[in-house]
Amino acid sequence: MTTDSSSTSTSTTAAGGISTFKGQERALRADRLGTGGLLLSVLAATAPLMVVAGVMPTTFATWASVMGIVGQPLLFVVLGVVLILFSIGYAEMSRHVHNAGAFYAYISRGLGGTAGAGAALVALVAYNALQIGIYGIFGFEVSGLLATYAEVEIAWWIPALVAALAVGLLGWLKIDVNARVLGVLLVIEVLLVVIFDVAALADPGTEGLSLHAFNPDTLTGAGVGTALCFCIAAFLGFEQAPVYAEETSRPHVLVPRVMFLAVGGVAVFFALSSWALTVATGPAAIVGTAQKQSAGLLFFLTESRLGGTFTDVLHVLFVTGMFAALLSFHNVVARYAFAMGREGLLPAAFGRTSGTSGAPGTGSLLQTVVAVVVVAAFAIADDKPAGDPTAPVLQLFTWFGNIGALGVIVLMAAASLSVVVFFVRRGAAGAQAWRLVTSALAGLALLVIAGYTVKDFEVLVGAGPDSSLSWVLPGTIGLALVAGLVWGLVLRARDPEKHARIGLGNEAFQLEKAASS
Repeated sequence: MTTDSSSTSTSTTAAGGISTFKGQERALRADRLGTGGLLLSVLAATAPLMVVAGVMPTTFATWASVMGIVGQPLLFVVLGVVLILFSIGYAEMSRHVHNAGAFYAYISRGLGGTAGAGAALVALVAYNALQIGIYGIFGFEVSGLLATYAEVEIAWWIPALVAALAVGLLGWLKIDVNARVLGVLLVIEVLLVVIFDVAALADPGTEGLSLHAFNPDTLTGAGVGTALCFCIAAFLGFEQAPVYAEETSRPHVLVPRVMFLAVGGVAVFFALSSWALTVATGPAAIVGTAQKQSAGLLFFLTESRLGGTFTDVLHVLFVTGMFAALLSFHNVVARYAFAMGREGLLPAAFGRTSGTSGAPGTGSLLQTVVAVVVVAAFAIADDKPAGDPTAPVLQLFTWFGNIGALGVIVLMAAASLSVVVFFVRRGAAGAQAWRLVTSALAGLALLVIAGYTVKDFEVLVGAGPDSSLSWVLPGTIGLALVAGLVWGLVLRARDPEKHARIGLGNEAFQLEKAASS
């Protein structure tokens, strides 16, 4: 029997040398995810149908009308290339670092524990924001479905709160259960979108199978940077694979494989689907049709080609796809909280897994409480019609979604830099030269996108040019970064041993055991 220095609980040694505390573990259970389960968990966060039905029409309607950005399909290809460049170094890093903290663990290994502490808080805020923001559009859509098909009128926040509690419950269950839930929902919605794509290409608009949307001239508008910000949010989720590294049997193989499958598949899927939208209406008509139909564009086009029943099913899958994204982001937030608790960046209670399921239960509970509080606050403030663009239900989605997107873009840029520093410090710059070049290029591109995101934040959230929201909302990420850096400096001064463990994850405790034996 030994005593953990950070807890009064007694511990024993489980199989594999992992310390356990009264039925709880310092490590997430391994061998629970294979390639399929990991890929489905990661792809679910991208919410393919939500992107095709929500993001794409909005981009065509808003940004295209101002800037002539008809080439959204080409934009997805460009972003796919940038993110593949990012993934090359990121995936190589995943072979050396297996930690549920992913981004902040990588940044710690490259840029030091203090930088890692800053990244940890940014990640916690960003992924919480992404997850919570979806509750707004989820509640809005469920409320609309009930009114249309069941003639039941309920406020948006009721289904949002019910979903928050359901997601929280699933967060306590085993990851393989969650993977099955995510997988079934994901496969069905992707199949339906593919069916639409085929139908659109088989029955094109007046301009036929036009490839105009892939013409580089369509990306020459002054606001291409803003469009990049909006579209890159559609990819978010692919970068989550390393978060589950501890729960796979061969993380050095499965994590890189899943990352490349995810980013490559998403880029191709989004490029083809956005092209199908332009083909269905005709490139010349896509802007006007998107402005008229808004988020109903996809359903308007499927109604005429595939009928009412298909469109009704698509509406339902639109909602279930959002639920899958809610669940996926919830799992990521819980694992970040677990990793931070294990390393002293959060209270030690967060660094313990649930004895019954092996899931990071305290982190799951934290995320659920935060989501419920935020949704309740927006519900109390809701005194406007749901269709009003300033209604809290829509603000919840746009404000938090863009805060989260900015945070993840910043993390990816920092991770790219940390990859370069990590391998240079290890004396592997020569062997990893081409990967370091791709990481540097991706980092520069991501910094440019982050700069445009901050510059045009009032456009992204629909605020006026003089609105304080243009600096308060992105300032949330800046505040999280500063607070995390300060906490890292405090740890370095007061507890150098704990500061040295930042980013090491369960590896730090294995080293402790080896040193004490």
